[in-house]
Amino acid sequence: MNHTTQRRYAIVGTGSRARMYTRALTGAHRRHGVLVALCDTNATRMAVHNRIVAEAGLDPVPAYPADAFARMLTEQAVDEVIVCTVDHTHADYIVAALEHGADVVTEKPMTTDLDGLGRIERARERTGGRVTVGFNYRYNPVHRRVRELIAQGAVGEVGSVHFEWMLDLRHGADYFRRWHRDKANSGGLLVHKASHHFDLVNWWIGARPEEVYASGRLFFYGEENGRRHGVAADYERGHGAAAADADPFALHLADSPDLSALYLEAEHEDGYRRDLNVFGPGITIEDDMSVLVRYDTGARLSYHLTAYAPWEGYRLAVTGSRGRLELDMVEFDRTVAGPTEENPVRGMPAPKEDTTSRLVLRRHWSAPEEIEVEVGGGGHGGGDTAMLDALLGRLDDGIRPDHADGGNALLTGLAANASMASGAPVRVADLLAGKGA
Repeated sequence: MNHTTQRRYAIVGTGSRARMYTRALTGAHRRHGVLVALCDTNATRMAVHNRIVAEAGLDPVPAYPADAFARMLTEQAVDEVIVCTVDHTHADYIVAALEHGADVVTEKPMTTDLDGLGRIERARERTGGRVTVGFNYRYNPVHRRVRELIAQGAVGEVGSVHFEWMLDLRHGADYFRRWHRDKANSGGLLVHKASHHFDLVNWWIGARPEEVYASGRLFFYGEENGRRHGVAADYERGHGAAAADADPFALHLADSPDLSALYLEAEHEDGYRRDLNVFGPGITIEDDMSVLVRYDTGARLSYHLTAYAPWEGYRLAVTGSRGRLELDMVEFDRTVAGPTEENPVRGMPAPKEDTTSRLVLRRHWSAPEEIEVEVGGGGHGGGDTAMLDALLGRLDDGIRPDHADGGNALLTGLAANASMASGAPVRVADLLAGKGA
């Protein structure tokens, strides 16, 4: 393995999210690492990323088809692989990278099922390789302050956590028009999206899940629900559909040169359509989910995720033996239909540039104390920038989420899915033993 100052990185999966890593390695972090290769099932998308490389004044990097992943690792002497593929394929690339002696940074979730979790753990034990999960919300300064306060004993021993997360009518809807809508691809929102949230709770209170009960349903999106609520429009996909013009839920790829290049112009290779009707058929994930978790510390979590809210943000309350910590985060106070100056692409979530937070500590027998903390700039409340600084700059900040963190977040979501299927609580130990699935 190369232990020189600059590590050699390859990116597998060159969709929209991966651009963050391509830009970092050809921009702010080019002194720490060098991007040496791209890998994807789609050559058109890799060409888009190579244009980012060229715009940074660098030579395009080799682009490998997915079935040449192992060859890429050898030919390019890759030190670390960044995995940004469809969720259910993460384990395949993580295991292959580890077996070739490379470390891995993977987008969440680490994988989507118990088989993938087991394969990753066995490969990691055999090779000693490092797996880092991109839980960028840990790096948000507000969330770091929450952890500090709890660790300092501000609320005493944690008894309960209440966590409500709301996705608005643009961001929430986006999961129902792309590959995430198929649970076989993503594990559903309790695996794909809530991995962030379950990891935060695990990290904040220093605990692991022991038992999970969950209930969820597809309430708002989907063909039947759209007609029942009077919001459905009759078209298959947004692009080129006259019926989509007046639908505020429709995504119009042609409004964006970036989306057109990554997806519309790449369809001829793999047939992937990024702009399906959120009120069309074929949706197998839930949009409204409640979860109860018991942790090994004895603490309890009540969690709710809504994907069709009129505003975006979350509410957190951590109650302990000495008081209560309350956090209100507002990312959008309302959802605006149609294009705006800040968000000209019809149907796409807007950049989160005006996030506000209020953090209040309520100690027993004391007046409420407002805790001053600034939301970071950029994606995920500053989490993206700080995470890139840590992971690519190889900072030892004590935050880096590893394979165990990825596994604990995943197990909460998998146990929740199993509970929804059975209608009964699921013990994580039983799930791992094959008794709770």
